[in-house]
Amino acid sequence: MIELGQERPPQRRHRRCEPGPAEDPARIEAALTALHGDHPFLVRGYVHYADAGAGLPAAPPEPEQYATGSRRLDLVACFREPGADLTGWLAFLRDQLRTHGPRLASLQITEEPNHAGPGGDGGAPAVRDALIRGVIEAKREATRLGLDVRIGCNSTLDFDPAQEFWTDLGRRGGDEFRSALDYVGLDFFPDVFRPVPAGRLAAIVTGSLIGFRESSLAAAGLPATLPLHITEHGWGTGPGRSAERQVEVLELVVGIVAGLAERLAIEVYEYHALRDADSGGVEPVFRLGLLRDDYTPKPAFEAYRRLIAARSLSGR
Repeated sequence: MIELGQERPPQRRHRRCEPGPAEDPARIEAALTALHGDHPFLVRGYVHYADAGAGLPAAPPEPEQYATGSRRLDLVACFREPGADLTGWLAFLRDQLRTHGPRLASLQITEEPNHAGPGGDGGAPAVRDALIRGVIEAKREATRLGLDVRIGCNSTLDFDPAQEFWTDLGRRGGDEFRSALDYVGLDFFPDVFRPVPAGRLAAIVTGSLIGFRESSLAAAGLPATLPLHITEHGWGTGPGRSAERQVEVLELVVGIVAGLAERLAIEVYEYHALRDADSGGVEPVFRLGLLRDDYTPKPAFEAYRRLIAARSLSGR
């Protein structure tokens, strides 16, 4: 069995996304409760560090408000700082651990550091050092505070045959970085940004997961037993992309993840996202939600509720 979770709406995290309708915390709370019931559940939120400027707002605002009952917070600390001085960054990470404490299930250090496009931290010149030093410092602080929190990082799929990003990360971080890392996450959206023939989707998902473990993570010297989290996966509806197909993709991918969980040490799957950024938009990236932007459920909402009931861990 795997731990399941739900990523928050994407509109404020991706720089290209439109603002979308305002969030309603009461309706979000009700939707989350209906989705997972008493099952342990992760809610993913994003906070942004940028010492040189005001930065970006948290997404969602005050993500800790949803970490109640059987829910815990999977918090992402994004790094968009243009400079190389990491003093403030390390203090920011320590503050997140002190502020959120027992509500935290995991703290992800940087977001998509290998990706410089919208939503990724790869455009920050010091991002690799921020990742390595951040993981080490966050692990040290979590241990000092006695917190039961997993410290990790993530990336998108890396198609570079030389795996330069992961090779360099392993070389720079060495054993100290590897020993501080509790998990590595993967963000992937097959058939969202690039079309995939329906009959090829299962093979592509399977190959992507195996390749990430056996090529990317191995290039950094990370052991095959290090837990792997699926930190972002989703499929957007829209013109020519039916709500029924969203259900099929969700069930297919969760089934593949569960089937590979033991082989690849997959412990967590999180769906992106709870609600559409813009249900009237034509781009599927704005329509990844299990809910429409007015909070009415798509068929995938009930499908994911059933998957959680069937596959969720009974306890952490």
